[in-house]
Amino acid sequence: MSDVKKIATRDSYGNALSQLGAEFDNLYVLDADLAAATKTGVFKKAFPERHIDCGIAESNMMGVAAGMSTCGIVPFVSTFAMFAAGRAFEQVRNSIGYPHLNVKIGATHAGISVGEDGASHQCNEDIALMRAIPGMVVINPSDDIEAQAAVRAAYEYVGPVYMRFGRLAVPVINDNADYKFEIGKGVTLKDGNDITIVATGLCVAEAITAAERLEEKGVSVRLINIHTIKPLDEDLIVKAAQETKEIFTVEEHSIIGGLGAAVCECLSEKCPTKVTRIGVKDTFGESGPAVELLHKYGLDADGIYDVVAGKVL
Repeated sequence: MSDVKKIATRDSYGNALSQLGAEFDNLYVLDADLAAATKTGVFKKAFPERHIDCGIAESNMMGVAAGMSTCGIVPFVSTFAMFAAGRAFEQVRNSIGYPHLNVKIGATHAGISVGEDGASHQCNEDIALMRAIPGMVVINPSDDIEAQAAVRAAYEYVGPVYMRFGRLAVPVINDNADYKFEIGKGVTLKDGNDITIVATGLCVAEAITAAERLEEKGVSVRLINIHTIKPLDEDLIVKAAQETKEIFTVEEHSIIGGLGAAVCECLSEKCPTKVTRIGVKDTFGESGPAVELLHKYGLDADGIYDVVAGKVL
């Protein structure tokens, strides 16, 4: 996919906020001294009176957003995933989740692909943390088109939403006329009868390449993009389990508590099926170039192919 247009979903987030800001004057953006990195600086330039820099005080920022949401404002709070889901977890849980307030969390720089920032900033646990909060919607878009659609959908949805965005530029894969984003609905990118690969986030593009290589070896692959981890499209997952022999999940997140866990929870209750989880094992990341780290941790097309091929070929 080297010749495909690539855009980091954090850029998509900033652009979408700017577009929505022109349509809705009750949309405010809060940031924790990271507007250049989270790309909310695009919104700040266009609407400085509606951009609030809360400083390096993420927990306080969540409280501010909670209060604003009770006054008819739709706040988008923005910082790195490590700080949004990690440092401010208590405030997200108690001040936003518990009262089910209309706050949107834009968490950038998630996962191993943060690269050189290293283990302290590579949050591979955020989806697990946010999934555990009752009533929290969790979205992990795969590309620019999906990310911008997710931001609009989050604005339109009434209630708390956690959105996960990346630092690494990823291929645009949803540039087809019939693409439609809907919270809680997965997208079947390719039909197949032998196995199903269920992927999320930047791993979707990698899974596409891996599926193409598997097809060349005679494996019929069904490929599903799950952009909404919670609520999970259980009907789509169960259908795939009923119609194919085995499920593989792929995510740039810990295999504990993320997409793989959500799929296993669903199928263990509704359609017991063998599931292989591809993701970050029970380990921390490390500093290094993003692309090389994705390869080392088996999250690129090569890694996905090797795991699936080892099981089915």
